[in-house]
Amino acid sequence: MSVIYVLIPIAIILTIVGIYLFFWAVKTEQFNDLEKEGLSILFDDNKSDNEKHEQEDSSQEDQVNGNAPAPKSKDES
Repeated sequence: MSVIYVLIPIAIILTIVGIYLFFWAVKTEQFNDLEKEGLSILFDDNKSDNEKHEQEDSSQEDQVNGNAPAPKSKDES
């Protein structure tokens, strides 16, 4: 029975800490835009790689359409 005298204050302290942390998170805008971080893993952060791939794709489309010469192989350079 004496354990309850320890557990009740601990439970009250943990509840107060939890409420404080919740209000701190709301105040510091931790809950703004929850979807962005979840979707950010789907997008490539490296812009130069994206631009490089876009240029390769456009040059391949030009080759198919006959608008651009074929790229040189490593042996020709």
